[in-house]
Amino acid sequence: MRLQKIIKDLIKELGEDPEREGLRETPQRVEKSLMYLLKGYKEDPKKILGKTFEVKDYDEMIVVKDIDFFSLCEHHLLPFFGKVHIGYIPKEKVVGISKIARLVEVFSRRLQIQERMTTEIAQTLMNHINPLGVGVVCEAVHLCMMMRGVEKQNSVVLTSAMLGVFRKRAETRHEFLTLIGREKPIK
Repeated sequence: MRLQKIIKDLIKELGEDPEREGLRETPQRVEKSLMYLLKGYKEDPKKILGKTFEVKDYDEMIVVKDIDFFSLCEHHLLPFFGKVHIGYIPKEKVVGISKIARLVEVFSRRLQIQERMTTEIAQTLMNHINPLGVGVVCEAVHLCMMMRGVEKQNSVVLTSAMLGVFRKRAETRHEFLTLIGREKPIK
């Protein structure tokens, strides 16, 4: 109820009548929406990754690409959304591939900046399964850039986090970028 009151007060401050028919139930709807959009705070990334599986004699790259995500920019509370591509080379353990998509969901369902989200995904995978390396590339459009400020509707933001052999070995990084369709290095 406290959040609904805050939303009702916000509507008033913006110059609207929160008792108007179209706005009467808006505080409840916005609260429900925000709780869903920010549900990542209530989820533990380590639990999401769950059980790992021992793997012997497999040291090739595993890539999950085009993982859709939606998030809210912590600076303006406006959406940004796009795709995340993740690759890793196992040392002794792998994780279920659906868990990788769920990991993206955990971090994207928080007030975020794209740079931190990219790093959090990579670091969590690195810490949880201790692979030879992890690569994460995130590409997104930001409504705070499109709807306000500079109003650049065609801008796309690319971020990357390369850990372990993805950082140390250019050929590993290049293979990952090629597999996700980004042959040219991201600067």
